[in-house]
Amino acid sequence: MSIKDAPSDSLADAVRKIHAGKIIVAPELVTEAWAVDDPLSENERKVLRFSLEGHSSKEIGDLTFLFAGTVRNYLSEATSKLGAKNRIEAARIAKQKGWL
Repeated sequence: MSIKDAPSDSLADAVRKIHAGKIIVAPELVTEAWAVDDPLSENERKVLRFSLEGHSSKEIGDLTFLFAGTVRNYLSEATSKLGAKNRIEAARIAKQKGWL
């Protein structure tokens, strides 16, 4: 059911709640959001966790026994998959979605 098909009393109630500063989320959107699969590989999640802690690519490489170039590749892939502008934003997005 779309919002235009909702009963008018439900719509009026939603408008009152929004006007009062509350957030209204349609149940079908919540269900859809939880259905999104984690696109990240285990290595991408690992390097994002270290990145979120502020480690450089070289430090992450030392901690994970990977070359710094490999770390940069994983970070680049994760950033691209999540549509982020940089690795910090990618880590934040992944954390918000519960993937880290």
